[in-house]
Amino acid sequence: MSEQIIIHANELTKTFGDFVAVDHISFNVGKGEIFGFLGANGAGKTTAIKMLSGLLKPSSGTADVLGFDVYTQSEDIKKNIGYMSQRFSLYEDLTLLENMKFYGGIYGMSRAEIKVKSEEILGLLHIDSEKNQLVKSLPLGWKQKLAFSISIFHDPPLVFLDEPTGGVDPITRREFWELIIEAAHSGKTIFVTTHYMDEAEYCNQVSIMVDGKIEAIGSPVELRSQFQTDSMENVFLNLARKSSRIDG
Repeated sequence: MSEQIIIHANELTKTFGDFVAVDHISFNVGKGEIFGFLGANGAGKTTAIKMLSGLLKPSSGTADVLGFDVYTQSEDIKKNIGYMSQRFSLYEDLTLLENMKFYGGIYGMSRAEIKVKSEEILGLLHIDSEKNQLVKSLPLGWKQKLAFSISIFHDPPLVFLDEPTGGVDPITRREFWELIIEAAHSGKTIFVTTHYMDEAEYCNQVSIMVDGKIEAIGSPVELRSQFQTDSMENVFLNLARKSSRIDG
């Protein structure tokens, strides 16, 4: 893995009135790394990802993403990343192929590039026969895998995935993670939020947020050793007991 730093955050903070959603978080993410951003609902994960992806301006602290400053170069960040939220971002009333053409156009790709990439994704996901079906007719797992594939349609070096596996069965989650790992092996950096502790095992580095703060950070092996346990679930439970936030 390269030592090149793709994300650097220092004391990054976001407040809403008196509420501190993200509280002075600091970390680095290296190129080609799968960085797991873990925490319960309400921990501050989505707020953090919105700041780093150029969608929300921080209240204080600093961060640069792909060399771009989150305060002054948010548009440059947006142009150079992929993003997928738990709510997808696919248009349910368009077909699979129409969604790809639409997003390819937004990403500034040529018709020829869109055609080649569409055929590649349909073949990779084994859904070529479904290309003219409306997205809303697809099973949830297929929607998620398609949404991820479209989030990297324009070949960005960095992809933000905000709880991408919510609501699906364990087999589909594992298949989805195979796509993530393959993307990382190709050199992409993956920043993924989740509240599924078993998914932490796929990550090179894991940060665990509690009430807006990063309470632990390291590789899964390092964290299990630090907390003297054999599972990330127990690491998380040990930290989550400190939480004063009921819900998010």
